[in-house]
Amino acid sequence: MDIGTPNAAPARRRQSRRRMRKWLTALAAALAVVFAGVWQLIPASAQQTGGFSIEGTQLIDANGNPFVMRGSTHPDVWYQSEFASFGELSDLGANTVRVVLGSGLRSWGATSPARVQQIVDECKAQQLICVLEVHDTTGYGEDAAAITLDQAVTYWESVLSVLEGEEAYVLINIGNEPIGNNNPQQWTQATVNAVDRMRDIGYEHTLVVDAPSWGQDWAHVMRDNAPTVAAADPLGNTLFSVHMYQVYGTPQTVIDYFDAFEEMNLPLIVGEYADTHQGSTVAWATIQSEAQARGIGWIAWSYSGNNDPILDQVLGFDPNRMTTYGERVFNSQYGIGNTAERASVFGDDPGPTTPTTSPTGEPTTGGPTEGDCTAKITVAGSWGTGWQGNVSVTADQGAVDGWRLTWTWAGSTRITSSWNADLTASGANVIAEDVGWNAAVASGQTREVFGFIASSPTGTPTVTCEAI
Repeated sequence: MDIGTPNAAPARRRQSRRRMRKWLTALAAALAVVFAGVWQLIPASAQQTGGFSIEGTQLIDANGNPFVMRGSTHPDVWYQSEFASFGELSDLGANTVRVVLGSGLRSWGATSPARVQQIVDECKAQQLICVLEVHDTTGYGEDAAAITLDQAVTYWESVLSVLEGEEAYVLINIGNEPIGNNNPQQWTQATVNAVDRMRDIGYEHTLVVDAPSWGQDWAHVMRDNAPTVAAADPLGNTLFSVHMYQVYGTPQTVIDYFDAFEEMNLPLIVGEYADTHQGSTVAWATIQSEAQARGIGWIAWSYSGNNDPILDQVLGFDPNRMTTYGERVFNSQYGIGNTAERASVFGDDPGPTTPTTSPTGEPTTGGPTEGDCTAKITVAGSWGTGWQGNVSVTADQGAVDGWRLTWTWAGSTRITSSWNADLTASGANVIAEDVGWNAAVASGQTREVFGFIASSPTGTPTVTCEAI
């Protein structure tokens, strides 16, 4: 494969500048450790501009808006003749497509720079955010044919010229499921090294890193070492990806994993999941409902073409032959059709309102007048000792740019954990306020804004909503 060789002198100068930038931002991160503790390792000033970035647990698009992935995977390297899948996924409502690429070091061959360019162009034409992944790392240490993360980075180096400038439309998933079950602890240093080298090469994109143990992280290696990997990125722009299959067969396993990243204030997506896997049930409904309540992105595996068709969302790459699993991905209550929103970089959203100053000198938002609101609690799921509630806000008369909710439990119900709200409780009385990114609700629209876990008995009290 002829990928071309750039002039060596300019490349050395670029590398020198990048290493100086990296050194300065690493110094800033180190000082942050001293003064702010481990969870403050990633200063906001270190984040890149012009593309996707990370703010706490949230993925932020180039216009400054939160972006929540709702999509599927297309195995392009194995089915290059099925290029129509991109348009089909867009028509089904997906806002993201994860695309399988090959480095050339495994039997399925290489995805050329020209093909990568074609894929990115098609994603943009179909208003899909592209998550590009090298699949050749799958199960390294257990699968003898798998390549290392370092070898995957060498592939990314070969296509850098195609991907530079696409930071607003493309995320780089360095390597799929990069470690098997043998010695998953090697994941941490291998991932740190891969992130470090990707930045040295010149990638400024959001980097997506998959968990070890075939992506499922059952030994919690990624969960326990995510702060170390996050701190290693001088741009503070790394997104963590767990693959949820049979390890996540009960609602509580999903909730616990999501809770861990929320408590660390680190960003997480479900990079793969299915409704069943290898004969075991996956808690897919909880993955969807919890992700919706928390603003966590997900990408279901996969559109079509699997050896086991139980993992196909449509049969034979035909959207008219949707499977039961496909119906769950695209048409369930929290599926793509009901929850996906296009990235604002495609023009659906002009971006956050920039504060201005009124003639009297008073700051204004420049946006619509805040209106009245209503809110309600819905039950997403329940079990013997507890239940999950999701809370939505409706802007009844004009847009809402901030909200405060209050309610009183009728009996002994109490909240045991919550996400995406500033929540205080005194006995049966609860007050919940927005946390900034989820404050806005457009006029006439309903938005699910946060969720919680509560003790039994299950109840849906009347909620008072105040626009603030």
